[in-house]
Amino acid sequence: MPANILIVDDSKVMRQMIKRTINMAGLDYDEIYEAGNGIEAFAQLAQHEVGVVILDINMPVMNGVQFLERMHDDPRLCNVPVVIASTEGSETRIDDLMKKGAQGYLRKPFQPEQLRDTLTPLLGVREEGAPVFDAGDDMAF
Repeated sequence: MPANILIVDDSKVMRQMIKRTINMAGLDYDEIYEAGNGIEAFAQLAQHEVGVVILDINMPVMNGVQFLERMHDDPRLCNVPVVIASTEGSETRIDDLMKKGAQGYLRKPFQPEQLRDTLTPLLGVREEGAPVFDAGDDMAF
């Protein structure tokens, strides 16, 4: 899986803050792509391989829930991990998003360590950038 990240948030300022937090967290990644809504995100996914999507819920045009449902129904994209980054935080809402295919949740604002701990297993790298498994292993841990 490539270590490319797609940040989907309608706030350009929030996208910049998430990028800065990714760098502060010391994560190893190739590229970071951005989108302001679900439609723009699908355009990015059509052009680039992505290892994880960081997704806001409340956006215009196509919101995060609609994006998540459509992604889950696409055989090409259904296995791409999605982490929700939102100010919404009710247990019911989070459970519903996990059932729709989200694999992580971060409540805004979050600390670099929280982002690192959430993304590291999804990107398949350790903090220092080493693979999670050895080349001779049959499976990742």
